[in-house]
Amino acid sequence: MKHFAFFLLLVLFSMTAFAQESFDWPQWQGPDRNAISKEGGLLQTWPEKGPPLAWKIKGIGSGMGGVAISKGRIYTSGDVGDASWVFALKEATGELIWKAKLGRSGEIGFSVMPSGPRGTPTVDGDRLYLMNQYGELVCFTTAGKEVWRTDFVKDHGGIIPTWGYAESVLVDGDKLICSPGAPNAALMALNKMTGKVIWRSEVPTRKTPSSDQGGRGGRPGDEAGASYASIIAIDFEGVRQYVQFTAKTLAGFSAADGKVLWQYDPVAARITCSTPIYQDGLVFGSSAYDGGGGAVKLSKGADGKIKATEVYFTNHMRNHHGGMIVVDGALYGAAGGNEGGFLVCLDFKTGQVLWRERQAPKGSLAMADGRLYLRAESGTMILIEPNREKYIERGRFEQPERTREQAWPHPVIANGKLYIRDQGLLLCYDLKKK
Repeated sequence: MKHFAFFLLLVLFSMTAFAQESFDWPQWQGPDRNAISKEGGLLQTWPEKGPPLAWKIKGIGSGMGGVAISKGRIYTSGDVGDASWVFALKEATGELIWKAKLGRSGEIGFSVMPSGPRGTPTVDGDRLYLMNQYGELVCFTTAGKEVWRTDFVKDHGGIIPTWGYAESVLVDGDKLICSPGAPNAALMALNKMTGKVIWRSEVPTRKTPSSDQGGRGGRPGDEAGASYASIIAIDFEGVRQYVQFTAKTLAGFSAADGKVLWQYDPVAARITCSTPIYQDGLVFGSSAYDGGGGAVKLSKGADGKIKATEVYFTNHMRNHHGGMIVVDGALYGAAGGNEGGFLVCLDFKTGQVLWRERQAPKGSLAMADGRLYLRAESGTMILIEPNREKYIERGRFEQPERTREQAWPHPVIANGKLYIRDQGLLLCYDLKKK
């Protein structure tokens, strides 16, 4: 009987643990920074008007920042009045728990971008990290208390990009990795607990001659400056490295000391927003307008140096802001810039175009339970079944209460819910099968 009782308790514990399994989205592009959720049991097709709306809230200010979800809370940011703020909301209802001042508010650019932060908060344990459009980076506790702050421009000589800093910072072990874009700090590693500098990286010098022809180069000029993209961490041949766009190139930086390990110039152009991809031994990066997409294969020589060799370059994946996802060897991304805007599917290993679909306009992507979620710049949400042979749509709906701003915040799927933001409005939809 004792053995049976122990077995029963073990079963009950396992069932409870399974029932409480969380599918949080604690940072930019989710747990693995690839825009893919691991949860299942979600609607595979949508009814005519889309999934049911669970709740909506207003008052989170202006901005293009995304949402992070962790341990029953939602974190996001926006400009309200003369300040940018970070907001903590209840995951179940959207009710405000606390808000704290992030920094200055205001527009940056040519009045085509609204004011407000552009990045997604990063949650790590009981700490929260977020930066606004001016490069004011702050660490809060998840209870809303400020721990430390630093200013990319004032403290580190950073150069604000034309449309403001848009990076979502990366926490890797005891380090926080970010991109000031300073002449002596393309990337920077900080102690995540104190904000003290661990290392600053040099700025990679562009090796490919600059050109505006055919998407094989960017504009001439100063190499310093930050892109609008966010960093990923990868391991290759026993070497931990951070892959990131600078103003002029895509590069790998040593996690140990920030030294440049390799670089690939052709995919870096005027506007680089999309996070690089590392999969199947390839690093892929893309930018819009006079840029393009390209894949490199990394190799390690006898001298220990890492080399990046181009596998292919394509003008058919000029990804603007929407990110890209690899599924079963196919790369999906919304092409924009000079090409207008539509969803493209490529063979990831060769760059061959498999199909293009204008019914799925330019926008941003996420994935969960075997479905792609495309949020068009117009605000339309589209559910797509990944397929190498053809475009298969499984539902769409129009976002209510649309503003006039581009719908650039990426969709987020967490714990059975879909979150879409439109400036001060946050909408939560129920995706669970009934």
